[in-house]
Amino acid sequence: MKCCFTGLTDPGLIRTVNQDYYYIDPQGRFFIVADGMGGHAGGQEASQLATEAIQAHLDELWDSPSTSIELLEQAFDRANQAILQDQKNHPERSDMGTTTVVVMFRQGQLWFTHIGDSRLYRLRSSQLEQITEDHTWVARAMKAGDLTPDQARMHPWRHVLSQCLGRKDMQQIDVEAIDILPGDRLLLCTDGLTEELSDAAIASHLDPSLTYEQVAANLIGSAKEKGGRDNITVVLVGINGIED
Repeated sequence: MKCCFTGLTDPGLIRTVNQDYYYIDPQGRFFIVADGMGGHAGGQEASQLATEAIQAHLDELWDSPSTSIELLEQAFDRANQAILQDQKNHPERSDMGTTTVVVMFRQGQLWFTHIGDSRLYRLRSSQLEQITEDHTWVARAMKAGDLTPDQARMHPWRHVLSQCLGRKDMQQIDVEAIDILPGDRLLLCTDGLTEELSDAAIASHLDPSLTYEQVAANLIGSAKEKGGRDNITVVLVGINGIED
């Protein structure tokens, strides 16, 4: 895949520690964003552990016979086990966990998977679409018709996750393919961005006349202007060509 990409993270205006973590493969094969939780040190440790475990697994087995679905499932299991082992070694971090979203281009196909409420968006022809579905209590309530989107944005339980890495009872993740076209842009982000900015506001910042670095900085700056109550991380990927 021929692409342009950049990433940026910021602690925001309230938090003293940045518990977000991201990784961009230098070859543009895969992209990872994670948002940790679980106390002053725990969240920071969880997001880094998960990101590094996923990165290591994808690097090691990229050319293996494993299918792309198997590769991502195994990578998330490895990340979960790494956090569980760290919890065992450091009981003071027993509550830590992390959300994670991964995009991977392999064998001519783009794949994504996620857990928690870090998101993947696709911008195509000025239309922004949320590709991931949040693993949260309010997302379930919206799907059931019990909450409207406006109610969900202000609900006191909007941060309650139904899934995250760092749990013994973690359910199997879903790995899905996504179609892409030259000119598409992908945004991976933590909820520090989406808590402050609506989808429409996010879309308004994805100006094709700006560099990716400028867009990333503008998104984070706008989230901070709206309050910056959480850590904010964005990874932008622009699709220039589809061939490997």
